[in-house]
Amino acid sequence: MRDAITGLIGRYDQLGRYLDRSAIDRIEDYLAESTIRLKAVELINREAADLVREASQRLFQGDPELLLPGGNAYTTRRLAACLRDMDYFLRYASYALIAGDSTILNERVLNGLDDTYKSLGVPTGPTVRSMVLLADVLCERLVSEGVPPNSLGLARAPFEHMAAGLAASDVRQR
Repeated sequence: MRDAITGLIGRYDQLGRYLDRSAIDRIEDYLAESTIRLKAVELINREAADLVREASQRLFQGDPELLLPGGNAYTTRRLAACLRDMDYFLRYASYALIAGDSTILNERVLNGLDDTYKSLGVPTGPTVRSMVLLADVLCERLVSEGVPPNSLGLARAPFEHMAAGLAASDVRQR
């Protein structure tokens, strides 16, 4: 797993170049954002179960048929799998936050997820919605802890990356 700085240095090393102003600016930005990244990850570590619970409640309030017979969260086993997956997305989002690189989610989460969900008959629409809701709940809690609202894009980035990556498979067809 690479972080933003390792990836940047690797690219310059491959080119045999010294770090230029652009590279140094990107490193300065990464370091300047470190406080927000750490606050977000600390909050995730401390409140993961509550974040998943709140996001799942919002998901099921907005899409109650998921919990009814025939719904993909109907039965205890399916509901547990849904909550497990949401926790999985939250954990990997925390890794991407620290790394400052959402592309690590491609290999760790997105590659094969769509095919797996298709083979299991899991609709990706509610999954994408759960990713967005996790970001919403996380950002609301960060604001309540004093993080400026204008810096929440940083906390949303990994969730948006996962949601966009899974939604790219045209969830409307399911």
